[in-house]
Amino acid sequence: MQFPPLKTSFALLMSALLLPAFLHSQPFYQNDEAAEWADSTLTNMTLNEKIGQLFMVAAYSNKGRQHERELKSLIEDYHIGGLIFFQGGPVRQARMTNRLQAAAKTPLMIGMDAEWDLAMRLDSVAKLPWPMTLGATNDSALAYRYGSTIGRHCKRLGVHFNFGPVLDINTNPDNPIVGVRAFGEDVERVTKMGIGYMMGMQDQGVLACGKHFPGHGDTDQDSHHTLPTVNQSYVRMSEVEWEPYRRTMEHGLASVMVAHLNVPSLDKSGTPTSLSSIVIDSLLRKELNFEGLSFTDALNMRGVSSLYPPGEVDLRALKAGNDVLLFAEDVPAAVVKIVEAIALGELTEAEIDVHVRRILMAKHGAGLSEYKPIEIAGLVADLNDRSTDVLRTQIFDNAVTVVTNQDRLLPLTVAEGETYTVINMGSRLNDNLETAVELYTDVVSLDFTGNNATDILRSAAKSDLVILGYFTDDTNPWRRFKMNDAEVQFLQRLLLQNKVIFVHFANPYGLRSAGDIDKIEAVLQAYQNTPEAAQAAAQIIFGAQEARGTLPVTIGSLLPGGHGIPTIDLHRLRYGHPEEVDMDPAFMARIDAEVQRAIEAKATPGAQVLVARRGVVVMHKSYGRPTYEARTMVQNNELYDIASITKISASLPMVMRMYDEGRLDLDDELGDFLPETVGTDKEHLKIIDILTHQAGLQPWIPFYVKTLDVGKPNEKYYRKSPEEGFTRRVAEDLYIMDSYEDTMYAAILESPLTKAGDYKYSDLGYYFMKRIVEQTYKAPLEELVDEYLYSKLGAWSMGYLPRNHFDIDMIIPTERDQYFRYQLVEGDVHDQGAAMLGGVGGHAGVFSNANDLAKLMQMYLNRGEYGGVRFFREETIRQFTRCPYCINENRRGIGFDKPQLEGAGPACDCASPNSFGHTGFTGTIAWVDPDEELVYIFLSNRVYPSAENRKLISMDIRTNIQEIIYDSLEQ
Repeated sequence: MQFPPLKTSFALLMSALLLPAFLHSQPFYQNDEAAEWADSTLTNMTLNEKIGQLFMVAAYSNKGRQHERELKSLIEDYHIGGLIFFQGGPVRQARMTNRLQAAAKTPLMIGMDAEWDLAMRLDSVAKLPWPMTLGATNDSALAYRYGSTIGRHCKRLGVHFNFGPVLDINTNPDNPIVGVRAFGEDVERVTKMGIGYMMGMQDQGVLACGKHFPGHGDTDQDSHHTLPTVNQSYVRMSEVEWEPYRRTMEHGLASVMVAHLNVPSLDKSGTPTSLSSIVIDSLLRKELNFEGLSFTDALNMRGVSSLYPPGEVDLRALKAGNDVLLFAEDVPAAVVKIVEAIALGELTEAEIDVHVRRILMAKHGAGLSEYKPIEIAGLVADLNDRSTDVLRTQIFDNAVTVVTNQDRLLPLTVAEGETYTVINMGSRLNDNLETAVELYTDVVSLDFTGNNATDILRSAAKSDLVILGYFTDDTNPWRRFKMNDAEVQFLQRLLLQNKVIFVHFANPYGLRSAGDIDKIEAVLQAYQNTPEAAQAAAQIIFGAQEARGTLPVTIGSLLPGGHGIPTIDLHRLRYGHPEEVDMDPAFMARIDAEVQRAIEAKATPGAQVLVARRGVVVMHKSYGRPTYEARTMVQNNELYDIASITKISASLPMVMRMYDEGRLDLDDELGDFLPETVGTDKEHLKIIDILTHQAGLQPWIPFYVKTLDVGKPNEKYYRKSPEEGFTRRVAEDLYIMDSYEDTMYAAILESPLTKAGDYKYSDLGYYFMKRIVEQTYKAPLEELVDEYLYSKLGAWSMGYLPRNHFDIDMIIPTERDQYFRYQLVEGDVHDQGAAMLGGVGGHAGVFSNANDLAKLMQMYLNRGEYGGVRFFREETIRQFTRCPYCINENRRGIGFDKPQLEGAGPACDCASPNSFGHTGFTGTIAWVDPDEELVYIFLSNRVYPSAENRKLISMDIRTNIQEIIYDSLEQ
C-alpha cells in the first residue's frame, strides 16, 4: 500500500520500541540551530514580551469577529505566545489563523486538542477512530500511521502542537473523562501505542504532548468539574502511570500536559498537581529528566479554577514550574500578577527566560522560525484525503474483537435454506450492519425501539440465526453507552428462542451492562458506531477476514484486557480500498468517466461495475438509471439479466461437478447421455468440442419465429395466463405450451452442422448441457444451481426466475420487444430461446447483481474454494480454464471464454493468457485474471430500448474499463 512519505520506517519504529532507557529525555527539536534562533529572539524581547509568550489562549473560529478582535488585542498588547483552537471549521480557522499571525511580532504557536484528528474540534473534516479503538489493534505500525495522519492534517491547517497522545492507563472503568481516549489499561499496550502515535506525528513536524501527567486513568471524577483524587502509592504510579511517559520521553516527546489532580502520595498538601512544584519540578524535571515543554491542563477547569481566581491560578502554575499557561482566562490580570511576583522576588526574569527559551525552541522545531501563511485553496480536500479513509478502515478491520464464540460458531458458513435476521437496537439506529451483512447473505432487518419487543421476537423466531447490533451515539466519547433495562430484557428474551450473534458498537465498558454475555453464542466488540466497524464485523462473522482485535480493557471477571478469540479466514470477498492491494485509486474516477460517456451516448441507461483484487472488492458502484425515462438511480443490490454469462454460472459449473464426480469425461459424446441424439449427426459430438465451440453447431436458432402468426404470438402455442399444458412463462401475459420444448430440441437435432473443428460460437450446445445435467441429477437446473452453488456462495440475488423471489423494482428491465413479446421485458429473460423454455436455459436466464456474480468468479479464482466450501477440485478448475485448442487458433477455454489470440475480442490486450470469463448479449462481462488476482464485473442493459443498439460494443466500453483497471496496477 502506498502512503505519504514518512521519515521513520516501520523497522525503525520497532527498533525504537526496544531501545533501553536513556539517561536524558531531550525532545527532538532541541538542537544547536533551535538554540541559536531562540537565544537571538529572546535577546530582543522586552520583559512584557517574554511574559506574553507563556500564554496559550482559547480561540474559536465559530465565534465571530468580536472574539477575533479580542484575541488580536491580546496579541498586540500582551504579546501572547499561542492559541489553542476549539470549535469551528477548517477554512474559518485557517483564515483566522492567518490574520492573527499577521498581528504577531513573534509567530504564534497554534495548538489543538486533536486526539483522534481534527474532527475532535472541527466540522467538515475526516474523523479517525477513538484511541481505545486503535488500542484494540495493539499494532504500533497502525499507531504510527494514526499519528502521522493527524500530524499531516495539523500541519496543513497551521497547527503546531497537538495535545495528544493520551498516555493515561485507564484502569478505572468508571472514569468519566478519559475512557476511550486512552489506548487501554495495560502499561505495555499504552506505551507501545503512545510511542507510535507520538513518533508518527512528530515525524510530520507537529509537536506531541503526552497527557495527563502524572496519570488521570485511575479516577472516577472529571477534572473539568472538580479536583479528582488518585489514591495510588508512589511505587505503583512509578511502575504503572509513569512508564508511558518515561518511554515516550526517551524517544523525543516534545511536551507534557500536567493534569489537575490531587495525588496525596506525591503532594500531601492537596495542591493540584498542575500547581505543584513537587510534581513538576521535582518529579517531572529532576526525577524523569524531562527537558521538553510543560503545559498546564486548561486553567478554566474547575479542578483549579474553583480554588483560585484567574491571574492567581496562572501565577501559581508558573511558579510550580510550568512553561505554558493553557487556556488562561484573564491574561491582563495574570500579567499583573507575574510582574508583581518578579518585583517581589518571588520569580526572576532569568526563570522567565528559561521557560520562554523552551517555548521558542519548540517554535523553531515547528517551523515558526520561517513562518508561512496557510494556503486556503484545497484545504478541505487535503484534510479529507483518501489515505485517512484507508487507515480508518484498517483500524476497524484490526480492532473488532471476538469476545465469545461458542462451539466455534464463527465464521459462519452459509447453508442452503438458512434464514438470517438483523436486529438493530440502541440509541442511534442505522442500517450499517444490515448493509454489510447483505453483502454476504439475504437478511430481514428489524429495529427494536423499546416498545415493540413482542413483535420483533415473533418475527425473529422465524430465523435460524439473529445478528443483533447494539448502537450508541459516537459523536463524542462521553455519550451514554450503557444498555438500559428494556434493552437488556429484550436481549435475554431473544436468547431463549434464537441463536444470537451480538455485535456491540459502543464503548467496550458498555458490555458490563449487557448481562451474562457468556450465554450468547457469539459476541463481537466493534467499539464504535461507524460503517467501517459494521463492515469489519460482518467480514469476521462470514469469514472474509480473521478476527485480530483484543480487548484493551477488562470487562468484568470473565473478560480480561488482552482477551480476544482469533477466527479463520474462509476466503470470502471482503471490502476495502485500492491502496490495500497495490492499485492506484485514480482508476475509479477514470471508470466513472468511461461509464458516464456510455450513458451520455445512450449506449446503456445504467450499469454496475465491480473490481476486486486479491480477494478485496475495491470498487462496487452503480451508475445511471434502470431506463432512460426512470426517475430512480440504479442501486448496487439490483439485478441484471447476465445473458450468456449464464453459461459459466449455471450449466457449466454443473457439468464441472459431473466431471469432478466422475460422471462425465470431456471426450464423452452426446449419445452417451442423450438417447434422442442417437442416430443423428449430433450423436458423436464430443463434450469438449461443444464447450469449446468447435463442434459445428449453428450459432443459434430463432425458435420464436415459427410460433408467430402475422408477427404476433400464435394462440396455438401461447396463452395469456397459465393453464394446464401452458405453464411456462415467457413474459407478462404470455405462457407457452409446455411441450414446445421438444419441438425446440428437435429443431436443434435437425439443424445442419458446419465443418467440425472450426471455431463457431454457438448457444445450441448449452441446450444439450442443460438436459444432460437435469437428467443426471434428476432435478431442474434452476434448483440444482441454487442448492449446489448459489446458496453456498451466499449469492442470494443470483438465480433463475427472479420474479419468483424479488420485487419487480429490484430487477433492471431489458428490451422493449417489438417483434415477439411486444412489451417491456422486465424480470423475464431477454433471450428468446431461454424465455420459451420458461426462463431457464443452459445458455441464458440467470440474473444477478455484480456483488453476487463476483462471489462466483472469486470462487473460480480461488481454484474452486469459497467461504470454507470446496466446490471443485483445483485440477478441475485448471482443466476447464485452459485453452486446449489455441494451437488451432481457437481461443476458447472449456466453457469459459479466453482472451483473443489477435484482433478484437472479449478482453483488453492487457489481460493475461491465463485469464478467463464470459460476456453477455445484454451488455455484461465477468472476467478473472489469476496472474493479477483480479475479478472484473460489468453489468448493463445496453439492449434497452432496442437490442439493435450496439454502441456499448462499438465504443469498447467494457474493454476500455478493463484496460483502466490494468493501468492502475502498481508493479
